[in-house]
Amino acid sequence: MKLFRFFAVGVLFGITLTKAEAISWYRIYEMFMFQSFHMYGIISVAIFVGVIGIRFIKKRDLKDYEGQPIELHDKDKSIARYLFGGFMFGLGWALVGACPGPIFILLGTGVPAIAVVLFGALLGTYAYGLLKDKLPH
Repeated sequence: MKLFRFFAVGVLFGITLTKAEAISWYRIYEMFMFQSFHMYGIISVAIFVGVIGIRFIKKRDLKDYEGQPIELHDKDKSIARYLFGGFMFGLGWALVGACPGPIFILLGTGVPAIAVVLFGALLGTYAYGLLKDKLPH
């Protein structure tokens, strides 16, 4: 019951993305074909909210749900890793038609084929965990 609030926020997030059509394969296709601003607008709002949220957390020295201070570390300055990672993420997103968050939303809305995508995403994450020490970072 302690984690119910996180479940509730996740459900609210899923409903919001569904109503905004952010989980629609057609909207994602339009974005990658540069035919519509819809998804770029959603992504821009998400970036704006994220930046404001991080600044708020840093300014107020907020604590997590267990009372521990939230520690935000600066990222390494490496162009290659972000280009490669962004390319891989974008390629997967374009091929599948869903990024990680909407995978769970699509599964919850009754799209059974997305289970294959979820399995592939989990397998890829597991493989990265095994290989991360051997990869150039």
